[in-house]
Amino acid sequence: MDERQLRILRELGELGSVTAVADALLVTPSAISQQLRLLQRAIPVPLTERQGRRLVLTDAGQALAGAATEVESALARARHTVEEFLDRPDGEVSVAAFHSAGAMFFPLLLRALAGPDGPVLALADKDVTQDDFPPLTREYDLVLAHRLDHAPPWPRTVAATPLLREPLDVAMPADHPLAAKRRLTPSDVADQPWIAVHDGFPIMATIEAIATAAGRRLHLAHRINEFTVAAEAVAAGGGLALMPRWTSRPHPALILKPLSGVQARRRIDALHRPERTARRAVRTVLTELRRAAQTIRAEE
Repeated sequence: MDERQLRILRELGELGSVTAVADALLVTPSAISQQLRLLQRAIPVPLTERQGRRLVLTDAGQALAGAATEVESALARARHTVEEFLDRPDGEVSVAAFHSAGAMFFPLLLRALAGPDGPVLALADKDVTQDDFPPLTREYDLVLAHRLDHAPPWPRTVAATPLLREPLDVAMPADHPLAAKRRLTPSDVADQPWIAVHDGFPIMATIEAIATAAGRRLHLAHRINEFTVAAEAVAAGGGLALMPRWTSRPHPALILKPLSGVQARRRIDALHRPERTARRAVRTVLTELRRAAQTIRAEE
C-alpha cells in the first residue's frame, strides 16, 4: 500500500462513491478503481463491499481509512520538518579542502559567515589524490578539489562549481641564475633538481609534461606535497618547484616565474552531490566560495 491508495480509501469513506472520489482528486473513476484493487491485494480481508450501486467501506476498510488519516498527518509533519531543514539559513555545512585551497578559502569563509544567523561551518583539510576527491562528497557537503586544466572532467556522480583556473609557476630562490628570465621553458628547467609532489597528485602530471617537452627525465630530488614546506625547501636551495600563483602563500626569499611550452594551469572546483544544494545553508556557503575566489583572483 502507498500514501495515494490510503487517501483514496479515506475519500471513499467520506464521499461515498468512486465517481465522487474521482471528481475530488481530478482523475478518472477507472483510475480510482484500479488503485483500490491494488490496495486490496495487500490486505487479507475485504475493504469495500457493494450496497446497491454504491461501493462502501467494510469495517476493516473503515479501520484502515482511520489509520490513513494518521498516516497523512504524520507525512505532512515529516514534509514540514524537511522543508524547515532545507530552508534553515543557519544549518551546519561541512567543507573539505586540499591544503593550499583551505589556507586561502577557509579564512575568507570564516570571516564572511561569522554572523549569528548564517551557516555553521565544519571545516576539514583533505590531502588526497585526484581520484579520491569525488568520493569525499559522500562525507562532506562541499569539497574543494583541484585537477589540471586538460585533465578529464569530474565524474557525473558529482556536480562541480568552478572557482579558479590557476596558473602554476616555477618557484626558485630570488638569486637563482634563472631568476633574470621573464618566462621559462621546459629546456630552461630540465637540468635543475626538482621538488615534486607524490605520484597521483594533480601537479605531478605537469612535472611529467615538462620532462616530455624537454626530451629528458627530470631529477626529482624531493617529494613534498605541502606547498609551504616545499617553499622552505626551495628557499634552502633544494631545487625548483611548481607553485600555484594565487593559493600559495608568498615567501620572501622566493620568486615565481611563468612557464611556457606546457599546459601549466589547474582548476579549483567545489564538488558536491546534487542533492546537497537543496539546503539553503549549503547554497549560501557555495555563494561565499565564489566570492572568495574573486577576492583571491583580484589579489594578483
